[in-house]
Amino acid sequence: MKKIIRYILLFILFAFVVIQFINRPEKISEPVTDSDIILALNVDQEIASMLKSACYDCHSNQPRYPWYANVAPINWWIGDHIEHGREELNFSLWSTFTARRRDHKLEEMVEMVETREMPLPNYLPMHKEAKLSDEQIEKLKKWANSERANIAAETETEN
Repeated sequence: MKKIIRYILLFILFAFVVIQFINRPEKISEPVTDSDIILALNVDQEIASMLKSACYDCHSNQPRYPWYANVAPINWWIGDHIEHGREELNFSLWSTFTARRRDHKLEEMVEMVETREMPLPNYLPMHKEAKLSDEQIEKLKKWANSERANIAAETETEN
């Protein structure tokens, strides 16, 4: 029985080593451009810091990859998670969005943060800095609502 367990453990170790070389997801970290929400809206430092610590790893082109992002199969999960997050909302492309989409994304952002769906609960244990306090959520909500009012004013002048 001990021999079988030993072979199973050796096989698992061998498989773990082999998968390190299989289809590693590309790590994407691009320079910040003028399309980025922080630059496009001239976001104040406090809000910018909240966005970077709580949102940017999954919702921008400037993620900070932790050391374990180099280990398969975790890197597959992280790569997929970042890809999905960018599909939903990419703050790096903010100024390329229509006014309607920007307004909707700000509305969704407030909803998701208020209900603590974002940042994702499974992200928080390894990223303590991403956990937003009630006070931070209120500040983010106030900022987002102010930006939504700016968008509404912008669309009124266009009509």
